[in-house]
Amino acid sequence: MFGKKHTSAELTYIAPGTKVTGETVFAGDALIGGRLIGTITSKCKIIIEEDGRVDGEVDCVEVFISGHFNGKLHCDKLTITNSGIFEGEVSSASIEISEGGQFIGTRLTAKTVEKKKAKFVVEPDTKAAPIEAAQ
Repeated sequence: MFGKKHTSAELTYIAPGTKVTGETVFAGDALIGGRLIGTITSKCKIIIEEDGRVDGEVDCVEVFISGHFNGKLHCDKLTITNSGIFEGEVSSASIEISEGGQFIGTRLTAKTVEKKKAKFVVEPDTKAAPIEAAQ
């Protein structure tokens, strides 16, 4: 009635000692205790446990980091706990970092993302030109 809240009965668990590489898509929440490398997509929440590690590009609703994340992240909400380490680039509406948590990287706003996408215009003769020169 006051907004659609996504509820998920599915939970995928990547156990400690497990290594998954490549393109991974989660239908529900994911709990990462092992290592995940590659492109990760989820319509829900990704939780990285203290021993968990994610390296790659992630697109999801919410990320909760107690372990280590390295790469590019696009989410609505990022939470870094006191043992969590984030290294990379994030585009997120909300970021919460607990005392002791580490954020090493760059936060992109929606405007920054659009500027990066539109930095160059490709002319028909395949030469790249800055937008200012092309207009």
